[in-house]
Amino acid sequence: MRRVAIAIAVVSVSAGFVAGCGPRQDGPPTDSGAPVTCEVKQGTKLDIATGNATGVFAALGIAYADQIALATDGRVTATAAETMASVQNIQDLVAGKYQVAFAQTDTAADAVLGIGTFDGDKQPVQALARLYPSYTEVVVRADSGITSIAGLRGKRVSTGSPKSGTEMLARRILRSGGLNPDSDIAVNRLDLTKAVAGMKDGSLDALFFTGGLPTPGLTELFKSGGDKFRFIDTSEQLAGMRILNPVYELGAIPAATYGLPEDVPSIVVPNVLLVRDNLDADVACVLTKALFDRKPQLEQANAAAKGIVRDAARETNPVPLHRGAQHALAN
Repeated sequence: MRRVAIAIAVVSVSAGFVAGCGPRQDGPPTDSGAPVTCEVKQGTKLDIATGNATGVFAALGIAYADQIALATDGRVTATAAETMASVQNIQDLVAGKYQVAFAQTDTAADAVLGIGTFDGDKQPVQALARLYPSYTEVVVRADSGITSIAGLRGKRVSTGSPKSGTEMLARRILRSGGLNPDSDIAVNRLDLTKAVAGMKDGSLDALFFTGGLPTPGLTELFKSGGDKFRFIDTSEQLAGMRILNPVYELGAIPAATYGLPEDVPSIVVPNVLLVRDNLDADVACVLTKALFDRKPQLEQANAAAKGIVRDAARETNPVPLHRGAQHALAN
């Protein structure tokens, strides 16, 4: 947490967030329905919900906050905050704590449809763009004897932070593998930093994380003792997962990502950048333009940003694309 707080402080200074610098900053207005100009003349301040400190959401969120200010000459500024990720991000976005949020598409789909965690309560969120894909990363201790999801029975497993997309996905994968996540494993609901520490000290047998590649926390884990840890294949669970949500895809974690002996098949879920459905369209347009105009700078923050592709940006279904984002992507 301290690491992200320090990084955010650096971003805030570099982007001119210090009191007394630049125009007065207010929260973004709501959408008036007027034609989109993609110009923001009033000083506007945003808060961005990201994810765990050593995950890709946090790395890109900090960089994105910086680039928003640079792209708008300081008229729009942003602060990135560490969070528990997708589920919490959407809840806090709707509550007004944040104005922009990173989320997995499966979680966002549940939110707009009012199913799963959001059962019976459709959330008023829309997308600015489809982002890079996240990979289901299931790491086990090499001496644990675990070779499959079914092999996690009776083991000490971190299923991710409470209210995170990782936790939701982990529970679905465990059920698809024939396990009850509430009784068949010793559940540890840990953020990535604590889960990595648990793998190192032997208090955990396995961890789940869903993130872009490379995930900084897992890069550090494999650098510290690569022969002590390995990934397991989750592809056998894909058919069951697609019954729950068709956004899930088959992918592979390339061996070179973490210095692995071979590629590891993995369930993949795309990510989206979300806002409330009533966000001012010009602000939404500016945010979307900054995402693509400043993509090279985001790639320097984390290579996962290479997976942010303009041609695929509109593919957010069933999450509606905000009208400001539609304007940005059409011009």
